[in-house]
Amino acid sequence: MTNKRHASPSQPPQSTTPRAPSLDPDTGEPLDDVSAPTSSSLPTANASASQSGAGVETGPTAPSEADVWKDRHLRLAAEFDNFRKRITKERSEMWMRAQADLVARLADALDDLSRFAHIDPADIDAKTLHEGVDLVERKVWKELEAAGVTRIDRAGVPFDPNVHEAVTMQPASKPEDDHTVGQVVQPGYKMRDILLRPARVVVLTWQGK
Repeated sequence: MTNKRHASPSQPPQSTTPRAPSLDPDTGEPLDDVSAPTSSSLPTANASASQSGAGVETGPTAPSEADVWKDRHLRLAAEFDNFRKRITKERSEMWMRAQADLVARLADALDDLSRFAHIDPADIDAKTLHEGVDLVERKVWKELEAAGVTRIDRAGVPFDPNVHEAVTMQPASKPEDDHTVGQVVQPGYKMRDILLRPARVVVLTWQGK
């Protein structure tokens, strides 16, 4: 008995019906096949996305606290520098006005002194010349005292290194005169609390004899 291999009936081939292409509603032309992206097209799409993202400009970021304090410091420094310059300018202008005011006070006395200096000696006697010079001196000192100037020319007072300059020393006749001004060689001057020139004096010292 022979075994015969029966061939299985072959299945009929499946018919594939081609899909109609999609048409563009505006032009009526067939559109390209829009299928799912393949693995080969993904890198290109990702690269395009990254390139498009790189070109997007972000908005301005808020300044940090350090930047705020730095800006505040620079502003304060600039304001202080302007204030310092303004104060320096005002002080300079004030000093110049004070000098100009003092010169204006002395202008009349300088005119009188100039007139006496140019008088012919044959036309004036010594007494008149002396009286004229004394008048000019009083006029000058009147204006200087009004400006706060005082003369340091007293003898017999204790020696003060703040206003006196010792040029020499002499022995004192009694202990009470020790370390006192015996003679004023050249007077000094003060303008209120400012020492213009110290007085040059002779200082007395007690030798104990």
